[in-house]
Amino acid sequence: MRRICSPCFFTRRVSNTHQKVEHIQRSIGTMENPKEGNAYGVSEKQNGSTIKSRNGFPSNIILNHDFSRGLDSWNLNCCNGSVVSAESGSFEGISVKSGSNYAVITNRKECWQGLEQDITCRVSLGSTYSVSAFVGVSGSLQGYADIKATLKLEYQGSATSYLFIGRTSVLRQQWKKLEGTFSLSTMPDRVVFYLEGPSPGVDLLIESVVIFCSSPIEDESSRTRCAAEGDENIILNPRFEDGVNNWSGRGCKILLHDSMGDGKIVPQSGKFFVSATERTQTWNGIQQEITGRVQRKLAYEVSAMVRIFGNNITSADVRVTLWVQTPNQREQYIGVANSQVTDKDWIQLQGKFLLNASPSRVVIYLEGPPPGTDILVNSLAVKHAEKIPPSPPPVIEDPAFGVNIIQNSNLNDGSNGWFPLGNCTLSVTTGSPHILPPMARDSLGAHELLSGRYIIVTKRSQNWMGPAQMITDRLKLYLTYQVSAWVRIGPGATGAQNVNVALGVDNQWVNGGQAEVGNDRWYEIGGSFRIEKQPLKVMAYIQGPAPGVDLMVAGLQIFPVDRHARFRYLRKETDKIRKRDVILKFSGSGTGTPVGTFVKVRQTQNSFGFGSCVSRTNIDNEDFVDFFVKNFNWAVFGNELKWYWTESQQGNFNYRDADELLDLCKSYNMETRGHCIFWEVEGTVQPWIKQLNKNDLMTAVQNRLTGLLTRYKGKFRHYDVNNEMLHGSFYQDRLGKDIRANMFKTANQLDPSATLFVNDYHVEDGCDTRSSPEKYIEHIIDLQKQGAPVGGIGIQGHIDSPVGPVVCSALDNLGALGLPIWFTELDVSSISECIRADDLEVMLREAFAHPAVDGIMLWGFWELFMSRDNAHLVNAEGEINETGRRYLALRKEWLSHGHGHFNEQGEFMFRGFHGSYVVEIGTGSKKISKTFVVDNGESPLVVSIDL
Repeated sequence: MRRICSPCFFTRRVSNTHQKVEHIQRSIGTMENPKEGNAYGVSEKQNGSTIKSRNGFPSNIILNHDFSRGLDSWNLNCCNGSVVSAESGSFEGISVKSGSNYAVITNRKECWQGLEQDITCRVSLGSTYSVSAFVGVSGSLQGYADIKATLKLEYQGSATSYLFIGRTSVLRQQWKKLEGTFSLSTMPDRVVFYLEGPSPGVDLLIESVVIFCSSPIEDESSRTRCAAEGDENIILNPRFEDGVNNWSGRGCKILLHDSMGDGKIVPQSGKFFVSATERTQTWNGIQQEITGRVQRKLAYEVSAMVRIFGNNITSADVRVTLWVQTPNQREQYIGVANSQVTDKDWIQLQGKFLLNASPSRVVIYLEGPPPGTDILVNSLAVKHAEKIPPSPPPVIEDPAFGVNIIQNSNLNDGSNGWFPLGNCTLSVTTGSPHILPPMARDSLGAHELLSGRYIIVTKRSQNWMGPAQMITDRLKLYLTYQVSAWVRIGPGATGAQNVNVALGVDNQWVNGGQAEVGNDRWYEIGGSFRIEKQPLKVMAYIQGPAPGVDLMVAGLQIFPVDRHARFRYLRKETDKIRKRDVILKFSGSGTGTPVGTFVKVRQTQNSFGFGSCVSRTNIDNEDFVDFFVKNFNWAVFGNELKWYWTESQQGNFNYRDADELLDLCKSYNMETRGHCIFWEVEGTVQPWIKQLNKNDLMTAVQNRLTGLLTRYKGKFRHYDVNNEMLHGSFYQDRLGKDIRANMFKTANQLDPSATLFVNDYHVEDGCDTRSSPEKYIEHIIDLQKQGAPVGGIGIQGHIDSPVGPVVCSALDNLGALGLPIWFTELDVSSISECIRADDLEVMLREAFAHPAVDGIMLWGFWELFMSRDNAHLVNAEGEINETGRRYLALRKEWLSHGHGHFNEQGEFMFRGFHGSYVVEIGTGSKKISKTFVVDNGESPLVVSIDL
């Protein structure tokens, strides 16, 4: 089987390494519909390399390009093929123009098998060739298939290499144009063009192929120009074949090497590598200015081959960073890629970036290891990111919703199916609850009683010891599983203990749910998980209490959830909670009842908050702003209001970014949340604050409150006062317990109009005992007892594999406090757009159907500008993906519209979502428009319409 490897660039020799990495290239020059006969005056008896037809256009170097002579001049690469004519009818529903032919390539056993043609004598050194082919697929497949154009380059005495030209993604019964370019800077002994790519068993269809010389390269400048026009590497001298030209040290020296360490370190590829040496700061490294070679609103992929050397450091973090300067002198540092790198092997760093604004300068550099440690770089590539078509929705056969995959869960057969994890002892006894835990009951509905038997684990010498069961063959990819169990611990523990249902997935730990458990009663554990890559083995086990403490487990359930059944229930709840009956009542002196008068009602805004995180750099991208203002009514700033942003150095204030974001929101009548005044987690506190003594820190805290809330008084509807108090205690440790309540009190005094929130994470998913709903409630009540005017509860919502009843249980518990709840930083992540869309729909529907929730803030929506990968609704270059389409569909579903006529009582009735409306009434002589608001209420809302 061929390996896949790096393509060569237009300006250097084709790599002899037998690898191939695929990147789409933009066509240099366009092809005007090669299906319309020979648009370029094809002369098929060609000798020499740069040939023109009689009409002066470049000739097609492909012989028998339209298969008018069958498969003459073509070779089948380990597969079968034939030519079909249009007159013989369509092939599996694929139609072509009358008089045309096309090749059908069948019996393909490998992706690389397809149709090829030797073009050795018809290509020349240094010239640029444009490729265009019309291709399709047939056979058994779901979704898109990739088709690629490739060159096979054979050198006498050297390994064969492959040059990727271009690719396209195509559906069945569809012709698609595949385009690309190539250039050769050394001449192989043999050059073969071929088409490949679809999965084995999928037939490859080819209607026509055109390759013409678009740019005979005469000098170095034209060669550089052509490379810039395609999707080739924008880094100059990327493999240091020209020494260190175009490179420089960023605060350090750079040196060229062919080996180091007594010959033990050699290039991973090519002949040379560079070291960034004599580094005295972590930001020192190797850099190249790429100003003028990057474009705004285009996504770029970055790949670097790196390692470290010296200073007795064996492993360190290495980062690829962009320094960007805008025309108004604003500076930005963009983290592109990072990885833990060793001194033993070359490691590939990979990442992506996009510039929202047109920069005046852009520099890319590598940094990160401790001072004194050299950064070694073998290569760096920056290319326009390949657009990968989305994967089709996963097909899950017989999902068996609600069926427990744990064997002998009720222990009717003793401990059969179970085994002790570690050197502990399992036994079965009776006395556990007979009812299902509440969260499982909400998912499963009516269910048989549990047996009352439970496993007791004794002689535990490690925290991880407990009952276990292998479940590899019972799991299905992409299904979301709910976890439920009763757990309890024996006597002898010092305080409550964490108990965790865990999964060992190929030696990686997956959290299935946690609870803080005592020995006084049985406790419910509820959680969820999903597997998206095929594992070799999966083990479910229960762990957690301290060594020597007995662990008891009853009724463990792991079952796939039927999300759509839950959605049906939530739609009914939403109708009860978010809608109200409305009566539009006609009035007006001197007029009769307007029976039959036409009425049109349209909701313009939902009173429920739908918002998103936005950052200052985002608003330089007009496409981002357009989606943002059209589809959200609230905003929160990602970093621009945080203390480390507004005062990174003591006394040096930056409110400019927040001011500009506020101006944008104000211009579109968007409400804003203030996130955040303080952040309790020590790792987020700027260094100068950490260096203050207690008195100076108290003064700085007071100055922060006064400066921020005085400046923005009345401009932020909400404030997160002290972020993540359940996960950090920086200010409390230094200033005492009262400081938290005092922050709330002072903030309320400075801006009484703002609702003051607590805000924390892992509240809703059952996977963190530090921030369980019970712990959050205790925390809020404690603040209130100290006089803190807590006005709202923030649940961040960074969640994986959400299950409705688990989320709803947390909302029910917190809702008992009577405070409004907001999801303040919601994001979900999955490599599958469809599964990600399902996850988002779960969270949106659960929140919208719950009476305690007043709003949802997404923690971003645009690719490359979110804190989590595979969480975006809009792809980097502006294409709305399946997750985004699902969000828009739900927003549309939750707006009410209607039309009809007044009845005999002069009334028009409808039931609509809470929010703002416009009603238009058409009488014989005029049209009347009126706005009104539907707020929450039990009785029908009567709106008088005065004609």
